[in-house]
Amino acid sequence: MENRTTQLAALTRLFSAAVFREMAKKGRSALFRRLVAETDLSDRCGTKATVGDAFDSAFNILKIAGQRDEYVYRAAISHKILMGRHSLRTASMLNEFRAGSCKADLVILNGTATVYEIKSERDSLARLANQVENYKRVFAKVNVIASDAHVDEILDTVPDDVGVMCLSKRYQITTVREAVDCPERICPLTVLESLRAAEALAILKALGISAPQVPNTQRHASLRVLFADLDPATLHVEMVRTLKQTRNLAPLDDLVRELPVSLQAAALSIPVRHTDHSRLVEAVHTPMRAAMAWS
Repeated sequence: MENRTTQLAALTRLFSAAVFREMAKKGRSALFRRLVAETDLSDRCGTKATVGDAFDSAFNILKIAGQRDEYVYRAAISHKILMGRHSLRTASMLNEFRAGSCKADLVILNGTATVYEIKSERDSLARLANQVENYKRVFAKVNVIASDAHVDEILDTVPDDVGVMCLSKRYQITTVREAVDCPERICPLTVLESLRAAEALAILKALGISAPQVPNTQRHASLRVLFADLDPATLHVEMVRTLKQTRNLAPLDDLVRELPVSLQAAALSIPVRHTDHSRLVEAVHTPMRAAMAWS
């Protein structure tokens, strides 16, 4: 049991930002080699396997119901919703986006802003009610996605306007209850606190409101005065339009296509310089025999 727990921990860490960024920066990852050595991936993959094959093999183990972590859920949403129903050129995705006193796991921007709060098998529901209330102040649609084991308790915990989704044992997303699209309920001041200053100014400009001509030290207070008077639904439309431009994922389209399926969610959530993209792709295509000598 202890050995299995150690292996699962190593497999989970393979998809960490540390490994991803190290491969992008150096074209190799000593951490990847050390983590693989703690598992049986080399035996599973075969003699002709690449680093990408090893990541796919690790992901196939991690996505088995009962041991799935947050990354597995992020990958499911990325593949089945962002790239399955939409595309990187028409929609965008935000990771760890501030919403009141919380950070939203994942937000998809298309015609509206939809937040997905992930509750994996490893998560508690203790903070869920508070998280949902904070999300309603920023996003028109709120969803909670979880495993079968959590669904009934989530339905009892969150209001009826919150959507509930299930990642099944077969790695399929099903909708248990549809989320209500309600931009009228958002709080303009909470939205302001979620935005970069340049994004807030762009929204005001789009609404025909002149930016405050004040020193930088006074700018936030002036923005609060202006945002407090905005119509929530109108603000939501401009927030979505602005964030789709400022947090645009289209430049990652080529990179995502060149990575194994298991790493595509990482590419969409872990910032990597464009100049490092080719180095990352080269590392992923490295034969495992060579990768096990990485230092």
